[in-house]
Amino acid sequence: MTTICITGAAGNLGSLTAKYLLEHSDCRLHLMIHRKPLDSEIAQHPRVSVFRCDLNDKANARACLSGVDVVIHYASVLFKANPDRFMPTTNTAYFENMVTVAHELGVRRVILSSFPQVEGPTSPECPSTDRLDCMPVSIHARTRLAEERFLRSIYPDGVILRIGMVYGAGILMPDAARWFAKRRLLGVWRTPTWIHLISRDDYLEAVLRAALNDGVRGTYNLGDEGRQTLQDYLDFTCRQWRCHMPWRMSDALIYCAAHVFETASQLFDIASPLTRDFLDIGHVSYHGDTRRMRAELLPTLKYRTMQEGAEIF
Repeated sequence: MTTICITGAAGNLGSLTAKYLLEHSDCRLHLMIHRKPLDSEIAQHPRVSVFRCDLNDKANARACLSGVDVVIHYASVLFKANPDRFMPTTNTAYFENMVTVAHELGVRRVILSSFPQVEGPTSPECPSTDRLDCMPVSIHARTRLAEERFLRSIYPDGVILRIGMVYGAGILMPDAARWFAKRRLLGVWRTPTWIHLISRDDYLEAVLRAALNDGVRGTYNLGDEGRQTLQDYLDFTCRQWRCHMPWRMSDALIYCAAHVFETASQLFDIASPLTRDFLDIGHVSYHGDTRRMRAELLPTLKYRTMQEGAEIF
């Protein structure tokens, strides 16, 4: 029986992945958490072991990674002010600690959750592939690219999943957009920005296959067959939710709002739902070359476009 460790298991994608693996496989799970508690339904499952770890300390991760066959890495810190001050540590350095320990303990596969923006602007005509020689704009993308490079140096056949935007009920960002839309507060910049979508259901199935299938290695861009901009997507989702259409706003106004959120985050030590670095990465158009995904992970999509996936919004 395969044993899979999920780092950041109490987070949004981590907890959804854990539930999906428990429902659709017979694997054992080592679930790594930090401060946030795990959902009790998952924690009490007979095939689950929960480990509270601080990846700042390599030794702290040994118990969780001992006896593990595959690691799926989600752990990171995102929604705080001044990401340039912490992301090189909480994202890249902590990931390096985890990978080093995993390699020492004989973990055979490490899967890194990444995104196409690490290659900078891409499009349906010039999609993201597997390049590691780029210089992305945002600190989030730069630290994630550093993680990709480190994984390749330790695990040449390590698996990188460059994920487009995941949509569907229960996914953090679409749920947040719905909250704002219902209060007529959802806005978006005017400049069209390409995005590559993948449904929640197809994403989770792709992760399961990346963890359990033989011969999986290298970089896979995960996305559906649709072509749309961020503005198209938000307009469509608001129609599905029967909400007010998103306001078209100037960049200056949106960045001002992010500054307000970040200031509150600093003053009160709370999460910031919007940061300027998040806007930097959000302005970058992205589209991935999904040929490897279709050939080796997910030949048939449950939802080929967001229109087909409307039922899960």
